[in-house]
Amino acid sequence: MNIILAGPYPTGTLEHFQSLLPEHRVTSVLTQEEYDAMTDAECIIVRILKTPEGVIEHNPNLKAVIRWGAGYDSVDIEAAGKRGVMVANTPGVNAYAVAELTLGLMILLSRKILGYCHNVQSGNWDRGIYGNASFSLNYKTVGIIGGGSIGRRVAALTQAFGARVQYYDPIRLPGEVEQQHHMTFVPLDQLLSTSDLISLHVPLLDSTRHMIGAEQLAAMKPSAYLLNTARGGLIDDAALLESLQKGHLAGVGLDCVEDENSAVTAQLLQCPNVIITPHIGGTTADLADAMIPFIAEKVTSLAKTGTMHDIVNTQWLPRS
Repeated sequence: MNIILAGPYPTGTLEHFQSLLPEHRVTSVLTQEEYDAMTDAECIIVRILKTPEGVIEHNPNLKAVIRWGAGYDSVDIEAAGKRGVMVANTPGVNAYAVAELTLGLMILLSRKILGYCHNVQSGNWDRGIYGNASFSLNYKTVGIIGGGSIGRRVAALTQAFGARVQYYDPIRLPGEVEQQHHMTFVPLDQLLSTSDLISLHVPLLDSTRHMIGAEQLAAMKPSAYLLNTARGGLIDDAALLESLQKGHLAGVGLDCVEDENSAVTAQLLQCPNVIITPHIGGTTADLADAMIPFIAEKVTSLAKTGTMHDIVNTQWLPRS
């Protein structure tokens, strides 16, 4: 099978795949332009590049697209399904990395660490300057939107710091899972109005786009912190900026934004109580050690059985 590794990856990724899949031809394309122009892929492994309908159309022998990561909004899953192309993701593999970044942003914001660092670099060693505005996670209420692998991992990490966790998900977790992870289900409006820190861990779908808008932001405590390490587009960034400019919300941590080059993002970057990182939640040097074998197993299953686990576009695939 001709397998294309699309986009930039950690050093050694191509060679690692080639060693695990010796019976297949594994090559790479690095740029979106190369990706859009290729015509001979049977299986695509993609991380950063977008997979629109055109890529699917131009590869008539394509059987599957495998996303390096849990999110799949960069793939036209409907167009793929209608052409019999399976799209699979890799849920849970990067949960630890994303959850750790989420916790890191929470602590940076709530303890005002960046502000203290900047002051010290300027020669100001006043340890009390943010004393009345900082707090620990102990006894705080963390509201998690999305009860999947990452949301549950964030729950475990924040509970280790003494926080109480409540969550909302359109599909409620089974009772035994809630009990196992000590997560209390509440309606979204209750979560927004009662949480000290609110963290988003849902996929970007039509139903979740701008799920946090002006109305939801207004419902949050003025002292609340908002975190998004999932997908840009879950938050209406223009409404978020307006809320911050009005002094509502204590701080925001974003690993993703709606549009990195927009005027709104430029203004968010100037807000002293906003931390923005370039979507690095699932980017660690050691993540590939877990991700590559996980994906290689999917490829092997596809070659042997014609299918694989974690298919996300079954509703559009032809019925057998």
